[in-house]
Amino acid sequence: MKKLTVLLLALTLVLSLAACGEKGTDINVAVLTGPTGVGAVGLWEAADAGSTTDRYSITAVADNTQIRDGLINGDYDIAAIATNVAATLYNKTEGKIKVIALNTLGVLYILENGNTISSVADLKGRTIYAAGQGANPEYVLKYILTSNGLTVSTSVDPVEGADVEVVFDEASVIQTKMASGEIDLCMLPVPAATAVLINNQDVRSALDLTAEWNALGTGGQLTMGCVAVRTEFADENPKAVDRFLEEYEKSINGVKDDVDHAAQLCESYGIVPKAAIAKRAIPDCNLTFVSGEDIRSTLEPYFRVLFDADPASIGGAMPDDGFYYG
Repeated sequence: MKKLTVLLLALTLVLSLAACGEKGTDINVAVLTGPTGVGAVGLWEAADAGSTTDRYSITAVADNTQIRDGLINGDYDIAAIATNVAATLYNKTEGKIKVIALNTLGVLYILENGNTISSVADLKGRTIYAAGQGANPEYVLKYILTSNGLTVSTSVDPVEGADVEVVFDEASVIQTKMASGEIDLCMLPVPAATAVLINNQDVRSALDLTAEWNALGTGGQLTMGCVAVRTEFADENPKAVDRFLEEYEKSINGVKDDVDHAAQLCESYGIVPKAAIAKRAIPDCNLTFVSGEDIRSTLEPYFRVLFDADPASIGGAMPDDGFYYG
């Protein structure tokens, strides 16, 4: 009995020491609403349930700019953000953030209230209302249009006699106008595009811009969403970052495996306004999880296309080695 008691005490001590060694880290996380944030809902649920080693405070944010500012001033440690915004932030802060994962591929669609668009060439002479000015959507749309021989005019860069006029506005405004029939042509990401298709049966998905990008054969994968970390936080908490990546990959896989439950979480956490929209949109969100050295090989060809088209799209320079975590 004495030996058994000693063994039990020793086991208790070992477990206690192990628990003390895994106190966890407080991590402030921001995720963009829409497709870039969808993959995080499983992690969010686990954090709320207290089943994660680290303590996550997760915030859903509607604008890349707010996340960018939050990373700069330290409000957020980790954030799901547009890939080109991450590159721009890295260049402008001289390396104060790193990319630790890719989470979203192409999610952009041209919607039409009508049946006149079946190719990019059919966009000649038309006005496209588009969301995403200053982020990936703007540069992807311009690249596809110009690569198909069309000149483009915008309010920021007006071109007299251009083939296509692009009018940028908030996604919510474009959704409302498309759903009501006020406008007849737009570019939106899912799930905003999904909401329009649900609310107006006359609207159809005319062009999948991921397919149009791939057809050009020059830009690698269309890689629109990533997860960035503050460099200082990563340097001080490498194990916490590794644990985050494990939890985040599990979260993305869970979303893809149980769309019904994930759709409910998307509504609960404000990532998507309605579960019904999220349920229909999730299969089109092109969720992925890429980490480690595969990030660079996946992302660099895409950045090269953006840089060649407009260096300002990624902050004026191709990100160097320091941009890629690990």
